[in-house]
Amino acid sequence: MKQWPNTLLQYVPWLLLLLGADAFAALLLWIADVQAFYSLASVILLATLLFFSAVCMVLIRREQKRTQAFSDFLHNPDLCSEETLFHTVGPSHRASIRLLGRILRGMQDDYARLQTQIGDQEEYVEAWAHEAKTPLSLLTLLLDNRRDELSDDLSFKLDHIRNRLQESVDQMLFYARLKGVRKDYLFEHLSVRACLDEVLDDYRPLLQEKQFRVRLELSDHMAYSDRRGLRFLLGQIISNSVKYCSREPELHIFSLRQDDRFLLCIRDNGIGVRSCDLPWIFEKGFTGDSGEGRKKATGMGLYLADEMARELNLTLEARSRWGEGFEIRISFPVVL
Repeated sequence: MKQWPNTLLQYVPWLLLLLGADAFAALLLWIADVQAFYSLASVILLATLLFFSAVCMVLIRREQKRTQAFSDFLHNPDLCSEETLFHTVGPSHRASIRLLGRILRGMQDDYARLQTQIGDQEEYVEAWAHEAKTPLSLLTLLLDNRRDELSDDLSFKLDHIRNRLQESVDQMLFYARLKGVRKDYLFEHLSVRACLDEVLDDYRPLLQEKQFRVRLELSDHMAYSDRRGLRFLLGQIISNSVKYCSREPELHIFSLRQDDRFLLCIRDNGIGVRSCDLPWIFEKGFTGDSGEGRKKATGMGLYLADEMARELNLTLEARSRWGEGFEIRISFPVVL
């Protein structure tokens, strides 16, 4: 009922015409018999008000019925909804309703086919990723059981290859999940320190190969999050530090408490990011102009990290000075 002024507004010319005709009839009565006009003036006025109110109510209810039918038709453009809407409009609009119905049903069918294709693609990517993990698992088993038989140089190279392949598979798998229609997150109370230790253990061969010095200064904060998603997020940040490290690389990980948030800060002393590139580092495919090392970059790591942070209700903040390192701050809500 709050929209009745707008409903009546489109009928203003016809309502004014109705009032004009009524006023003209009253004028003719006044000219014909003044006494009769004065004696019937109150009746004429009351009848005019009642008649005008009745017309307005009919128009309002008719418009509400048409609006509801149109809304139902847009949400579910089947033949039943189309017929209901068809009988609420005038003959001049019925052909348009038929055409709109055919177009909407065609779009609905296309959308259903697209959803099926997306679901099939998600299943294929996940199946491929799990298949790819089989040789990676065998490589890991080989390195664990036969490491003594391998030279240090070969062992490091195989570790490097394994970690790069694992990172690429994880990126593709999580990208498919982030863009997919199905989410399989398992939120639970978990230790941020424990997740970080697991990620550092995964990246230990790369950190050792680059001779990283790792400093940990953080409290054991409990977060309500998805373990796999959080590990992936942390892994992308650490991988970024490894890729763009300096000659004497250092990784400093510490925590801060800020109002009602817990901050996990991951800082390196690598090449950093230019100030003009900093606002865009979370954009998909953005690599910036930060030296030779970024020419081979895909621009997907920090983009996926930011997307995952959004899924986990976390926020990322980047700080950097060119040539002086790079820092990512992950903001967690405090779990009471």
